[in-house]
Amino acid sequence: MPTVNFIDAHGATRTVDAPAGSTVMEIAVKHDVPGVVGECGGACACATCHVYVDDAWVEAVGAPADMEKDMLDFAFDVREHSRLSCQIIVRPELDGLIVHTPVRQG
Repeated sequence: MPTVNFIDAHGATRTVDAPAGSTVMEIAVKHDVPGVVGECGGACACATCHVYVDDAWVEAVGAPADMEKDMLDFAFDVREHSRLSCQIIVRPELDGLIVHTPVRQG
């Protein structure tokens, strides 16, 4: 089973198992990862699951769709590799994925 590594704004890391086909947001919420709220439940209708994809994983994760880019306008401290974790689907090739959580959500 793939794993996802969540690194918070203070540098603490939490590694969780992430079944393929789930989203990074679903996994974070299920495991009470601090910094990921997911208020809309994964409908890409808020920005409370905002994360920063680690530089080493940007290409493997892929680019956000236009709808996600628009929704990121509502996120706090958007950066070059900002993504909504509800839009990142876990695949076997993402085993070991590293995402960073922002200081706060919108």
